[in-house]
Amino acid sequence: MLFKVGDLAVYPAHGVGRIESIEEKEISGICQIFYTMRIMDNGMTIMIPSCNIKSVGLRQIISKSKVKEVYSILKDKEAKIDNQTWNRRYREYMEKIKTGSVFEIAVVLRDLSILKQDKELSFGERKLLDMATNLLVKELAIAEKMDEDQVRIDIDIILTK
Repeated sequence: MLFKVGDLAVYPAHGVGRIESIEEKEISGICQIFYTMRIMDNGMTIMIPSCNIKSVGLRQIISKSKVKEVYSILKDKEAKIDNQTWNRRYREYMEKIKTGSVFEIAVVLRDLSILKQDKELSFGERKLLDMATNLLVKELAIAEKMDEDQVRIDIDIILTK
């Protein structure tokens, strides 16, 4: 078993959740083990077959040592922003968020923050910016054992420099 009851894990595009139970269920005559996970932000419950953990991208919270990498991505103001149409950018950023990689989410947050300084973001881009911020704040707060409000302030300071 990769996870046990009570563990925190990250489900791509939904964020941090807690493993509430591990159950064996029979589906189509085949017994499978399922993780039941409750997403912390919205209370949504997700059942994940243990054999699909890798394919859905369920992963552990990043280590405290990886947090510095995330902050260095956010600090990189030399990043090249693609000048494609907003809907193409939206699809590209959504794909990055769906990977579940905290580093890809940091890239989305950084890029949209840089773009926001130059022009008005589309409605979809603003939603992505909020989503990336919330996903990152929750995970970094847990990884660093800090208050989410403080992490949000730290990120805002980095992005507005």
